[in-house]
Amino acid sequence: MSISRRKFLVSSTAGLGLIGAQTASAAPSPAPAKWDKTYDVVVVGLGGAGASAAIEAFDNGAKVLILEKQAKSHLYNNTRMSGGGFHCPDKDGDPVALKEYAKAMFSGENIPWKGEGEQEEVSEGLAQGWAKYSPLNAEFLKMCDPEFHPLPRKANGAAFKNFPGAMESHYRAYSSSYSDKVNRYNAKDKPKAEKSRGEAFWNALYNGVLTRNIDVLYESPAERLLTNNDGEVIGITAKVNGAPCTIKANKAVILCSGGFEYNKAMRKAFLEGPGETGWAFYGSPDNTGDGIIMGLAVGAGLQKVGKAAARMIMSVPIKHHGLNMGLDTPVVGSKNSILVDNYGNRFCSETKVIEDPSRYMFYKEAVHMNIDDLTYPRLPAWFICDDQLLSKRTLTDLGHSTAGFGFVPWTKDNQDAIKRGWILEANSPEELAAKIKAQPSNKDRMVTENFVKTIEKFNAACAKGVDEEFQRRANTLGPINTGKYYAVPLVAGGPNTKGGLAANGEREVLDWFGNPIPRLYAAGEIASALKFVYQGGGNLTECIVYGRIAGKNAANLKNWG
Repeated sequence: MSISRRKFLVSSTAGLGLIGAQTASAAPSPAPAKWDKTYDVVVVGLGGAGASAAIEAFDNGAKVLILEKQAKSHLYNNTRMSGGGFHCPDKDGDPVALKEYAKAMFSGENIPWKGEGEQEEVSEGLAQGWAKYSPLNAEFLKMCDPEFHPLPRKANGAAFKNFPGAMESHYRAYSSSYSDKVNRYNAKDKPKAEKSRGEAFWNALYNGVLTRNIDVLYESPAERLLTNNDGEVIGITAKVNGAPCTIKANKAVILCSGGFEYNKAMRKAFLEGPGETGWAFYGSPDNTGDGIIMGLAVGAGLQKVGKAAARMIMSVPIKHHGLNMGLDTPVVGSKNSILVDNYGNRFCSETKVIEDPSRYMFYKEAVHMNIDDLTYPRLPAWFICDDQLLSKRTLTDLGHSTAGFGFVPWTKDNQDAIKRGWILEANSPEELAAKIKAQPSNKDRMVTENFVKTIEKFNAACAKGVDEEFQRRANTLGPINTGKYYAVPLVAGGPNTKGGLAANGEREVLDWFGNPIPRLYAAGEIASALKFVYQGGGNLTECIVYGRIAGKNAANLKNWG
């Protein structure tokens, strides 16, 4: 029995239970009798990918419009809120090796022990694009703003040193700055010369948009893609100044609207474990899966949607869209601290949570299910420390992320968080165990004897200088035995999701059968290339690489009609 494409799409999206009536109401619409605005290329979302796509499309002769739902005065996207690290392999590296290393990160199909590739159908094109454009990333940013000052990190920046091409590619990672150092404080309101990290990376790209006078409509959320009888995307509807607006796209629409970190339905549908309460994110709360919803409505397929750049982070009861906000937690793995599960037992070398290559895949440990009793013993996990750490270090990062941009209040001395109850404080391990056990999220699972013995065993390992249980590095060992004792719950989470719309190396959005949807492109975390593993800075890297590819390809299309 044959089935029409339309019926297939309706039944498929309904079966996914994604967004219910919201998906159904977003059905494709024909062109209006009269368009309100006309452009060659319409970019949805002004983040790292959207800015890169718009710049490249403009530089290739297109008239470009960017639709951004945030206000200009509060333009806080994931790119800006990030740590600002990006990849830029040395130009003297072997391009074939670089392609192989990229393919290994994206798909893993060229690694002998890998069972199957993550996205073999499109990995070749993705890797070719990465090999061509990623060595030009620092150059592109300096083209956007000549004052931008990229700072190279260690000589070989390949996190996965056993991957094909890791050494021969001369891989390198960079930090973002406008000076010869990286400032750790938040610089969003500082002069350009003091900007660092994500603020500096974003400032360079934004400067590239502004100096080209590319049209941007702020507070103008995109709502629906418009298609013609041939299935081509010919325009888009948006809410501009509170009123509906139809915008013709002579050449293409590029979706760069980010992931679904703050879409409760999508999180529960796609993320491993308890998608609502077992996860938190420390990027922009305006990443609500809008582009994914629009893409699904015109037949887009999905690809590894449950993937995320995530580890274990703090979750606090400041809510956006009914979901707790997360906080970057760089102190995990520091001296005078450990992680325990809900029963009071260590379960890992804590440095794996925060260091490459494991840090952005550690969420797998967080969502580990005990199949005997069907519980998640590490949701939450508990970060434990004493005064030796808490009196010297701020538990979160005040230079970027949600605390750095004012979404979550946090004081440098951590005392405000103690008063709010976000950090549990006690005079002894026994008292701290009792306080953890009293937390609803612990579900009465903490075993005081386990907890006390865990701290004693860890302190003994510190005295010996060897962690025989989990082989944690000796220079990170420091006992938990001074002053008061503290606990913070950690859940799965990080900066962003990575799964979303299916797209190929040309950044064409694909339907469920692997066919390109004409005149529809995507770049950034809405359709991340990094589906197998993730190396820190990878998302900013692909914002430039695939944003540029999408922008160039869209601009070089002939007008429809």
